[in-house]
Amino acid sequence: MVSDRPIVAVTIGDPAGVGPEVVLGALTSNPDIYEVCRPLVFGDAVVLERAATALGIESRLRPIERPSDGRYESGAIDLLDARTQEAEQIRVGEVQAAAGRAAFSYINRAIELTLAGKTDAIATAPINKEALQLGGVPFLDHTAMLGKLTGSPHPMTMFTVQNMKIFFATRHESLSAAVAEISADLIYEQLLNANSALEEYGFRRARIAVAALNPHNGEDGIFGREELDALTPAVDRARHQGIQASGPFAADSVFQRMRDGGCDAVLSLYHDQGHIAAKSVDFYRTIALTPGIPFVRSSVDHGTAFDIAGKGTANPISMAEAIRVAAEYTHRFREAKLLERRT
Repeated sequence: MVSDRPIVAVTIGDPAGVGPEVVLGALTSNPDIYEVCRPLVFGDAVVLERAATALGIESRLRPIERPSDGRYESGAIDLLDARTQEAEQIRVGEVQAAAGRAAFSYINRAIELTLAGKTDAIATAPINKEALQLGGVPFLDHTAMLGKLTGSPHPMTMFTVQNMKIFFATRHESLSAAVAEISADLIYEQLLNANSALEEYGFRRARIAVAALNPHNGEDGIFGREELDALTPAVDRARHQGIQASGPFAADSVFQRMRDGGCDAVLSLYHDQGHIAAKSVDFYRTIALTPGIPFVRSSVDHGTAFDIAGKGTANPISMAEAIRVAAEYTHRFREAKLLERRT
């Protein structure tokens, strides 16, 4: 779909969480979003109306049947109403099967339309893993859904905040399981995947630093041998393949190295290592991207926050940023694909 303003499918996430509120808040308080993209909300009108009441605002929903029917102008919110049968019974602030099923229906529909070229990118509000499981959804999280439903075998997670880009060698698993998984083969494969992901977005010959696992980079094996036996061999192997890989570097300094311009991206070894670094820089503007699929998907990096759902106090900054990033990276994605075809 060729347009200066890509159509971004905005899914409201778990309807019992803060997703509906942050989506409405983002679109009603940030008219500049409409200057960079055409946001199309995927969710239930009844859920969004309830969220609008919590926020003390008019919902300004404009239900449409297909993306091409949207006006995409600030002042009204174009909505593909899912009309989920259980939507009216969903209890705000609680983990429940119906909410998990509804959340999946929104993202599934957005994926279908984006694959069909009816929308250009997806920006997602948070879902709840327990609710998905209770609802019988056969996926743990957004990334698993996107990988399977788009036929993409190697979807990744990339955080972006300010000039930082962070990848993850392991994802949603216990720390002990993540450490056990680290090997030279895994890190080499993830360096290849991270390099490909950056190229997808137009960052060619990006410099990727690997974070160490152990304190002080292992101190030559005194604090553990993972750096010697897995990380350094993987970096050397990647460099022989022409990838601008370096490290490992002590995890307490590698992210600052990136902020200072010493590298373009960091491969974090486990979930919290990269999450803490990014969120400490700017919690609300840390955005997750999913490279390795046929389109751009961005997401907030906060949870469903059931404790404040329905109270109208959720901060919409991250959702607004996720929509803006989806638009920005869609342009990058298109330009990279065009350059690839030319060469």
